[in-house]
Amino acid sequence: MARDISNPTPIENTDQLAAYLEEGCKPPEKWRIGTEHEKFGFYQDGHGPIPYEGPDGVRALLEGMEALLGWEPIYDAGKIIGLVDPTGGGAISLEPGGQFELSGAPLATLHQTCREANAHLAQVKEVAEPLGIGFLGLGMSPKWRRAETPVMPKSRYQIMADYMPKVGSLGLDMMFRTATIQVNLDFSDEEDMRRKMRVGLALQPVATALFANSPFTDGKPNGFLSYRGEIWRDTDNQRSGGLPIAFDDGFGFEAYAAWALDVPMYFVVRGGVYHDMTAFTFRQFVAGKTPLGLPDPAPTLGDWENHLSTLFPDVRLKKFLEMRGADGGEWRRICALPALWVGLLYDQSALDDACDLIADWTEEERLALRDGVPKTALATPFRNHTVLELAGDMVKAAPAESLLRHYETRWGRSVEPIFNEYSF
Repeated sequence: MARDISNPTPIENTDQLAAYLEEGCKPPEKWRIGTEHEKFGFYQDGHGPIPYEGPDGVRALLEGMEALLGWEPIYDAGKIIGLVDPTGGGAISLEPGGQFELSGAPLATLHQTCREANAHLAQVKEVAEPLGIGFLGLGMSPKWRRAETPVMPKSRYQIMADYMPKVGSLGLDMMFRTATIQVNLDFSDEEDMRRKMRVGLALQPVATALFANSPFTDGKPNGFLSYRGEIWRDTDNQRSGGLPIAFDDGFGFEAYAAWALDVPMYFVVRGGVYHDMTAFTFRQFVAGKTPLGLPDPAPTLGDWENHLSTLFPDVRLKKFLEMRGADGGEWRRICALPALWVGLLYDQSALDDACDLIADWTEEERLALRDGVPKTALATPFRNHTVLELAGDMVKAAPAESLLRHYETRWGRSVEPIFNEYSF
């Protein structure tokens, strides 16, 4: 998410929260494609990570992008942390470890999405090259230890970093050392949302396998093809995972809102200041429970929007659906990921076929698929077949497998060449 919301509309009852989600319904002619992609900045000389400060740091990079694009800067406690396009709707933001993200504008076609990605990468390169900075398309930083990874000055991330070790063992790795490609898609009504949500959740492990691209940690193989996928298996499971309730009879906007109400919060923003709310669920917040001294304690729809952005199921519902299972990758995969999901979810016959495909899958099978894919990707067994067969002819091999072959052969068991061969 590029920036946190401050919609002051008061919340008077919980019916408003489901109604907010339902406002996302739109006819097919107004459906759009929003693509987000993260990448790791590194210094060309030595392949080290990029700190925020300094003449060739992340701040300088953002200021250079501001001058090039003319986009409006986003500040947190006086420090630039992103940019927003005031006309097109796109944004550039920072993830906790300095991962550089483009949150693309809502576009009508895949061709426009690909042009947007190519233009962004060219613009970033124009600003980054004079600073000696390159960018890497992978699902996890392949070399730097967590202690070596810089921390970006965003207030929400400090609250998250303090909270993550309390609710999982890998949450800090998720924050500081992973990157993703994500596509956001629309729905026409509650039934359409339900079908797309279920297909997206059931087949998200297939996308993880297809885009598996995080086999290195601390400069050596980590034993996984998508270690990013493994990290998400132990990152605050109260707010992440395969969302089994989506497969319950009658699942819809009210059910998702009810689930979200009972997830612990991260923060609320008042006057530009972030206040820690991790001791409370949103339901408790609506009921009037807040930290002592919180200014303007009445909950607002802006608080709800921000809370929704801190939930991490494999498919996230806002006023659109977010497909969240893929590792970051090279520029071709930035276009391939939305193509995969648009083909499945925006074509009605394909959606019908996908619904039929998953109709008799059990919760145990969906969980086993999600658990197995990080380790073995396309070779993961499923029923009497493999994920590769489940994926059909979409791709022939996961990118992580070729990375490991290069590591063992022509790279001489070093990850250093990855900074040349997989940079944008």
